[in-house]
Amino acid sequence: MERYPNLRGKALLFLFFLWFLWFINFITRIVFAPILPLLEDEFMINHARASSIFLFLSAGYGAAVIVAGFFSGKFGYKKSIVLSLGLVGLVAFLVPLVQSFYLLYLFAFVIGFSVGFYLPSAIPLITEYYSEKNWGKAIAIHDTGAPSAIFATPFVALFLLHFFPWRGIFIVLACIYLVCSIVFCFVSSEVKISNPPKTVFSDLIKIKSLWLMAVIWVFGAGANLGIYSIVPLYLTKELQLNIGYANTILGFSRLGAIGMAIACGFLMDRFNLRKIMFIVMILTGVLTVFVGLVSVRYIGIALFLQAFFVTAFFPVGLVALAKTFNREMRSLATGIILAVSIVFGGGIIPYLLGVSGDTISFRLGITLLGIFIAFSSMLIFNLRELE
Repeated sequence: MERYPNLRGKALLFLFFLWFLWFINFITRIVFAPILPLLEDEFMINHARASSIFLFLSAGYGAAVIVAGFFSGKFGYKKSIVLSLGLVGLVAFLVPLVQSFYLLYLFAFVIGFSVGFYLPSAIPLITEYYSEKNWGKAIAIHDTGAPSAIFATPFVALFLLHFFPWRGIFIVLACIYLVCSIVFCFVSSEVKISNPPKTVFSDLIKIKSLWLMAVIWVFGAGANLGIYSIVPLYLTKELQLNIGYANTILGFSRLGAIGMAIACGFLMDRFNLRKIMFIVMILTGVLTVFVGLVSVRYIGIALFLQAFFVTAFFPVGLVALAKTFNREMRSLATGIILAVSIVFGGGIIPYLLGVSGDTISFRLGITLLGIFIAFSSMLIFNLRELE
């Protein structure tokens, strides 16, 4: 297919539609965070059990991105995205039927699996639709859907809770997904790649940069989704704030992150990609430590600054993935790295933070996480493909 030479007209309109798909995809993945205190009270569970829902979400997501990495190129990126939208819409309709928290684990896994097909198909789709000189801007604009969703989700949840119980939120999301799946069928063209050689996987797992990138992405995801997932519990249960005020702080702390994600698209065209990644990670680690140490009076400021810098990691990281791996390996490499980062950074880290909250305090767990994030930034200098 002929690539869009610039980000204007139909090219920009299509990119914004992909942005909305990523936006709603991300809301579905994190919507449990602002309603988690309600789930704790309704099902009478502790912090560790409540936060373990993110482990099941992440396990499903990780499994899906691995499957997508192997098959989405052959199956077709358009079909993979339509399948993702349709499945998550169907599953979201069923969530309100849940009466047992253990059954919610199963639905969380299926939701994670359903939404996991999107990004490993969307990134190769973007690189096929747009010329390489515009990859940085296109991917950065698309990726602002994530920080926008992180900012909006607490407010969306609070707004919908005025009209429905927490189960009603999933009915609304299901309707949106089903509409989007129909629209996407009509506005997109199918993109496939030829069957990659059988040696691609065996060659890929031998590449040192794959595993270095995976570790870096684990701590990037932990700094973002890991912290975000437990902040409502941290603020309401440990710092004794009410749920409305806690979610307001959580939402506004992500406001500046949207601008940072957009700015990254332009910074990557002018500065060394590896240096930008290092600066972002080291600052994220330091500010995560601050989130664990500051008093309740300054927690909003600490969360705002931490989110501002960690958000920059993802557009930079996605462009780094696109530049590190060739066309045949790109989808599979993205799938493997996302799977590892989501399972560990978006699932196990929130669970461990929940355990920390039950046994000692959330503060200790967050502080230790910040230290590990800062140390992980040193691995970036070993990514030779970004020199």
